[in-house]
Amino acid sequence: MNSESLMIDILLSIGPLAIVVSIMLNILISIAGIIPSVFITAANITVFGFHTGLVISYIGELMGAIVSFWLYRKGIQTINLKTLNKNKWLVKLQNTKGWDTFYMIVMLRILPFVPSGMVNLASAISRTTLLTFIAGSSLGKLPSLIIEAYSVNQVLEASTNEKAFLIMTSLIIFIIYIIKKYLK
Repeated sequence: MNSESLMIDILLSIGPLAIVVSIMLNILISIAGIIPSVFITAANITVFGFHTGLVISYIGELMGAIVSFWLYRKGIQTINLKTLNKNKWLVKLQNTKGWDTFYMIVMLRILPFVPSGMVNLASAISRTTLLTFIAGSSLGKLPSLIIEAYSVNQVLEASTNEKAFLIMTSLIIFIIYIIKKYLK
């Protein structure tokens, strides 16, 4: 059983509490900072339908970002800060304030290759206010989550052959990435 199926089974078995549990899991994933939430998005879309699942995922991811920001700001910064210094945009975010911070958070949230946990942490150790972080995250997470939800929905509706093709293609890309990374 994969994580998506497990999540679907959990949500279906707990009935009316499913929305609360989904949001809480999103918050925990956001605090961890390194676990992708795509399987919760997939489960939400499967259990609640595309639009309701998207809204639940959005609320969960936004609440997770806010809680993470607050916890990181209060001192739970266990992630190696050297990781933040590898991305020029995250370094710039740490040294920015005011409206520039808002725009950077929006941009970093929209970009799919910047991990959400890194944006949370970089924002928490910057001069960003909580209100600016919430506003930037609210605006920036929406387009990226819509794209994620649409992509997940397309995979969920794909035929078995299409899913097998996607899995094989992903594995090949991952293997090529690993080989290139270790040959450097």
